[in-house]
Amino acid sequence: MIDFDLYLITDRKAVPAGRSLLEAVHGALDGGVQAVQLREKDLGARELLGLAEDLRALTDRYRARLLINDRIDVALAVGADGVHLGGQSLPVAKARALLGARRLIGVSTHAPEEISAAHRDGADFATYGPVFFTPSKASYGSPQGLERLRQACAGSPLPVFALGGVKLHHLPDVMGCGVRGVAVISAVLASAAPAEAVRSLLSGINTQ
Repeated sequence: MIDFDLYLITDRKAVPAGRSLLEAVHGALDGGVQAVQLREKDLGARELLGLAEDLRALTDRYRARLLINDRIDVALAVGADGVHLGGQSLPVAKARALLGARRLIGVSTHAPEEISAAHRDGADFATYGPVFFTPSKASYGSPQGLERLRQACAGSPLPVFALGGVKLHHLPDVMGCGVRGVAVISAVLASAAPAEAVRSLLSGINTQ
């Protein structure tokens, strides 16, 4: 069951100097974030595991969900709530077989047919994007834009989270496309006040 509207994806390089990723996520949880994806692709297994353990302890305190990007082994090791899979990850069906029925599987998608395939194979939700330009998603090509987001949501069998450059002022247009919520990185982690950034985003989401 997807019971969150704001999906925070980590990138420790987006956090301002003088603050750790854990401090930024802690602030986001204080602000009301209920789902965090640990996505630090450049870390080795041991470092990633340590960070995952710290985030599991932190999210547990807030009864928030923790998903691990790609690494099913790490997710199982720390008792995470699920995983998030990309185009080069294990197939969704294989991941479901390893994780069982109760853990969540999110999938990164860039086309409506990818959402349908993810649903068929057992995913619980999808991110779709990049909707707007953002450096972290520049390698995926030109932004999808609002019209493609609307089309993807219109026929989606899964809850869809808009991803890629989504800021507070975009929320009326984005939520109007039929998304379940939004996924963000820098809009929260790069903020000088992550808790306030989250509160503002949640308010914007819930008033649409």
